Amino acid sequence: MSKVERRVRSLVREDGSMRDALEVVLERAGDGDADDGEVQWIDVRDEITSGQWGRLIEKEILVDGETGFALADREGIEEGLDEDEDLTSGGDFETPETTDWTKWDKLAALATVGFFVGYAFEPVRNVIAGAIDFVFGPLLGIVPFYVVIMVVALATGLYSTLLRAGLMDMEKMSVYQDRMKDIQERRKEAKERDDDEALDAIQEEQMEAMGDQLGMFKEQFRPMVWIMFLTIPAFLWMFWVVGYRGSEAQYELETLVIPFAGTVEWTTGVIGPIQVWIVWYFLCSMAFTQVIQKSLNIEMSPSTS
Repeated sequence: MSKVERRVRSLVREDGSMRDALEVVLERAGDGDADDGEVQWIDVRDEITSGQWGRLIEKEILVDGETGFALADREGIEEGLDEDEDLTSGGDFETPETTDWTKWDKLAALATVGFFVGYAFEPVRNVIAGAIDFVFGPLLGIVPFYVVIMVVALATGLYSTLLRAGLMDMEKMSVYQDRMKDIQERRKEAKERDDDEALDAIQEEQMEAMGDQLGMFKEQFRPMVWIMFLTIPAFLWMFWVVGYRGSEAQYELETLVIPFAGTVEWTTGVIGPIQVWIVWYFLCSMAFTQVIQKSLNIEMSPSTS
């Protein structure tokens, strides 16, 4: 089942009047030869509403043409309007090949596990934090600690966005999600029709598609390994600076004033046991990440129908 066909079926299920609107558009667009297979609003405005026209464009059933709007997929639209749908047949999806991890990905994963040890063992933590201190330590002599945290959050937000965009194949993720959505939609329709035969067939297909979940996990986890590889050392350094679990702080840090809590230390718990510096880091990280994604026009979620 193509994306266009699925979009058509979804529109018709949500609003039965969209069937008539689609039939009008198909008729006005001709057979693909007349008028170059395109249709303009002026051709259909007496028979469909502006809201219906807008929905067809929004769902990309109609796409930009030379002089008007063209049908994205005439065959898909016609099949989507076919009431005799065979729910036992799956969509036209080819399971993509899972991305193989390189030796560098595996080494990064192994190093990340080693970094986690730093949270439990002080010697490991001191080595890692001491190395990172060569980068961020000089900043503490120039700007306050909250500014340093902002710099760390900006850096982590930037490379996290770039790594996810570069290492996660959004096209593959889209195929995985489209297939699962197609199965769920056909399962729902089969239940509404009390079609036990179709339900059994869809159940078998759903079991076969469980491998897709593993494929999606591998696609998502690969960039996460690199993100953790770069972020955990920075976190260990900040733990080391403020004093980890009551240990002595490595720098003399200023107090700060925050709403509702007044004057606090950086190690003060403000949300249960979560300390001030952790809250400040995550607020900065979320804000910078959103700004970076918008500025670079990077989409972090796969496109689905």
